[in-house]
Amino acid sequence: MRVEEAIGRSEAFLAFTERLSRAATVDRPVLLIGERGTGKELAAAKLHYLSRRWEGPLVALNCAALAPALVEAELFGHEQGAFTGATRERAGRFEAADGGTLLLDEIGLVPLESQEKLLRVVEYGTFERVGSSRPTRVDVRIVAATNADLPALARAGRFKEDLLDRLSFEVLHVPPLRERREDIAILARHFAGRMGRELGGDAAPELTAEALEMLEAHPWPGNIRELKNVVERAVHRAEGGPVGVEAIDFDPFRRPGEPVAGAGPISGVAPVDPPAVPGRLTLPASLPEAVASLEIEALRGALLATRHHQRKAAALLGLTYHQFRGLFRKHAAQLEE
Repeated sequence: MRVEEAIGRSEAFLAFTERLSRAATVDRPVLLIGERGTGKELAAAKLHYLSRRWEGPLVALNCAALAPALVEAELFGHEQGAFTGATRERAGRFEAADGGTLLLDEIGLVPLESQEKLLRVVEYGTFERVGSSRPTRVDVRIVAATNADLPALARAGRFKEDLLDRLSFEVLHVPPLRERREDIAILARHFAGRMGRELGGDAAPELTAEALEMLEAHPWPGNIRELKNVVERAVHRAEGGPVGVEAIDFDPFRRPGEPVAGAGPISGVAPVDPPAVPGRLTLPASLPEAVASLEIEALRGALLATRHHQRKAAALLGLTYHQFRGLFRKHAAQLEE
């Protein structure tokens, strides 16, 4: 968990950080709600290191990675012979986190039958290992994280309301990256610098203004995790030089020449009417000339409709910014006429 990556200056990020800092000082459960890739694990780490438990262990368990039958053994441990394969006794995550903090990621996926035992630990600090009737006492602060609608799950009978009440002393909504546009350049430079050092560079790679503008316009469905992957890949492809738009690839699975999936209006850009081509276009004699003429008219119309904002013009035409810039450079002389 790299706590130093919890950086930003946007209003949404600063407001979230302030609430998190206040919650850290109160030794009660915290529920983190956020989309995938927003940094819920980083937020849990910051809660731990700002609390009085900072010298104790920080233990994480991803409940989504476990088969339902193994959740209790992972949480509470088990005795030798408790089930097939239990050849020796084993402490669980609660014992490992004694005196510190336990992050339960994807808490909504804990089986209903295990939630009763989890509630008992939250309320009384005691549990029994699987295969044992001897109570074990621990002093653990629980931080739970999810991207599920837990109140809806509780209403549907799939999550215990009592457990939800106990976990939600403080509920913190981790803001998605699309609400933190001012932080994209800061995070991108941070990830680029770290990747540059990993590749043996002496100085942090430069991200061009066009590249940063391209990153800031992306909707980021994968949030910070997606941004990290895109920037690191771009630094690698730039081979030690400045990172420009040609190095940025939001879809590494796309074959060369294939259209970009979901190409269209940029999130937050108001749609505009398609550009009108004045008069009736008279096609030149050759097909290449006809295509070039159509491209020029489309570029002119889109630029006029968007007041010469090239990124909005690219979105209007259903092109990536890189594709638009290629066409713009190709017809620059005619467009300046």
